Amino acid sequence: MCDVPVFPMRCPSPGGSVPYRRGPNKHGQDNASGTTALSSGRGTRRRGQCLGAVLIGLSTAQAAPPPDPAGIITVRLENDSTNPGSDRYYTGGWQLGYTSPTGAVPGFLASMGEAVWGPGQQRFAIDLSQLLFTPSFTGVANPPQNDRPYAATLMAGVSLIHDTDHTRSTLGLGLGVIGPAALGSEVQNGFHRATGQEELRGWDTQIPNQPVIQLAVQRIWRAEMGNIGGLEVDVLPSLTAGAGTYRIYGEAGAEIRIGQGLKADFGAPRIRPGLTGTDAFTVPADGFAWYVFLGGDGQAVAWDETLDGLPFATSRHVSREPVVGELRGGVAFLFGRMRLAASHVIQTREFRGQRGGLFQFSSVSLGTGF
Repeated sequence: MCDVPVFPMRCPSPGGSVPYRRGPNKHGQDNASGTTALSSGRGTRRRGQCLGAVLIGLSTAQAAPPPDPAGIITVRLENDSTNPGSDRYYTGGWQLGYTSPTGAVPGFLASMGEAVWGPGQQRFAIDLSQLLFTPSFTGVANPPQNDRPYAATLMAGVSLIHDTDHTRSTLGLGLGVIGPAALGSEVQNGFHRATGQEELRGWDTQIPNQPVIQLAVQRIWRAEMGNIGGLEVDVLPSLTAGAGTYRIYGEAGAEIRIGQGLKADFGAPRIRPGLTGTDAFTVPADGFAWYVFLGGDGQAVAWDETLDGLPFATSRHVSREPVVGELRGGVAFLFGRMRLAASHVIQTREFRGQRGGLFQFSSVSLGTGF
């Protein structure tokens, strides 16, 4: 929502003339002809003033936020332990990330960002993540063929983040592996042994090793909606597209937030796919900000390697649902140089034959600037 300032001026007509009174002037010239040059000059000046007003308004609408000299370290955990009958489907994941200060972007990335998105504050981010997927029947060594395959991914990513006052644009590249080399069995069963839980017996049937490459591009808009009872309100519409060997999808969603200091970020983060504001945030002016949020998204999925199996080899697979919907709600607190965000996600089924109705999991992130 960008407002162009309104100035108390009257713009000339397209013909460049200004209103005049017919009849002779003090030099005895008729105004119909004697004021032509004067009218043209005034019209040119007024057109210039009107154009300047518009340009000033657009410049203000696209202004970049203040620079931020702080880098950010973020740790994120996601788990389905809040879901009835946990340890099935998307059973858990973790992500460790670093986000640079603004302006500390390698030259070729900064030039690319400005060429694509125009002026703005830019950061780059790197991260390492692991995601685990299991069937619903985890107590058998050979799960049914129509159940979700065991799968694990281990990926390193790099992203370019570009901010204006009202938008955040992100371009990311991920490289990694799916299969036993992603260490899904070791992590999950190791945790279960350490906590005295029963081990999952079917990891030997997981999707085999294959390299993974994934591209993702996202745009978030911030629409400020005013105040309610002294609290700020905004809406964050977003579009995301992803393509690669891991997942091919398009996503559209929106989130509404209510709180204080909403300009500190563009929404709470989580691991893609799904609504995420990324790990970048700024320290609020008074050192504290908070908000509650509720949002939803729809994903059109053309390929998901954890469901469809390997594209060029034989592996377990199930019939993927072409459309997946999510509802997300939660809370975020920003205090000092830290941000703590927690969210709960409710998701429609991802494959045909998925049991248990709506699937649920939770996400918690802690980021600290330095």
